[in-house]
Amino acid sequence: MSQALLSIALTAALAGLSANGAPLQRYAFSEMLMGMRFRIVVYAPDEQSANRGVTAAFQRILDLNAVCSDYDADSELNRLCATAGTGRPVAISQDLFRILTASQQLAKASDGAFDPTVGPLTRLWRRSRKNRRLPDAAVLSQARQAVGWQGLSLDQERQTATLKLPKMQLDLGGIAVGFAIDEALQVLKEHGIESALIDGSGDIGVSGPPPGEPGWRISVAPLDADGTPSRHLVLHHAAVTTSGDAFQFVEIEGVRYSHIVDPATGLGLTTRSSVTIIAPTCLMADSHATAVCVMGSERGLAWLKKNAPQADALFVAAKGQDPEAVAVTETPGFARYEMTPQCPSP
Repeated sequence: MSQALLSIALTAALAGLSANGAPLQRYAFSEMLMGMRFRIVVYAPDEQSANRGVTAAFQRILDLNAVCSDYDADSELNRLCATAGTGRPVAISQDLFRILTASQQLAKASDGAFDPTVGPLTRLWRRSRKNRRLPDAAVLSQARQAVGWQGLSLDQERQTATLKLPKMQLDLGGIAVGFAIDEALQVLKEHGIESALIDGSGDIGVSGPPPGEPGWRISVAPLDADGTPSRHLVLHHAAVTTSGDAFQFVEIEGVRYSHIVDPATGLGLTTRSSVTIIAPTCLMADSHATAVCVMGSERGLAWLKKNAPQADALFVAAKGQDPEAVAVTETPGFARYEMTPQCPSP
């Protein structure tokens, strides 16, 4: 999944009206779900309406975690992975089929830069980060033999999935949070809440803007975790995600490695960089940020322009050892989401 490289800057609540003429008020909630903190901010006519909608939205996220988690041994995802190498098609839920279909399509389009079958490598890399030792070459080679998006077969008519390779392990960390945020926003809409923001530890989706405002104000954090944001966005009916290593990295034998694994090597990325994607959906922003981060700025932004023209991106990469020296590349449309003057503090 993408990391928390974004901070939210919400404007003060201004007068607004609900469909029945009642003034809209701002309500904020947070819960620990999917192993991270989710924050939901809504504008609703009263506390009861806000509680009802947000409770349902949190429940939707909780239900999707039971589907997509690779940490929960009893999740639907892990039950599917237990059949790897048997050649047996497994009937799966509509939710899991939808997210696997989106993952497979992106894996094919990105030539494997995003790969939902990378689980054996991410599990190995988690241990390496914890132990601060590179994985044994033989163990890494064995893990790579269980990875490859072509080994996942989906049957649209029967809604089944088949994991062809032994020991395959799916990892939806780069897409599941975005999918959950989109679904939770839809739940809020069904409960009559048209103005909402959901932040899943830096993956952010928004619906309509706060009353009297052009959009939700969101600050993009700099390359380093202790830096001050210098880019600020105004968004509505959109999503934004940043992938990078500012918060999660490890140094091994003098080399800085990201928590983001390159499926081609099985190791963490070594380029200190961050990618911010603005897209119509959080699923797209979340997953495409991972793909572009793995590809690098030149290849990644060219790929994004061709394959997802409705998305925009900001790519920031360190230049040499100077912490102040960075290379910034962005798509031409990114600037249209920026605001001035600088947004206020949350």
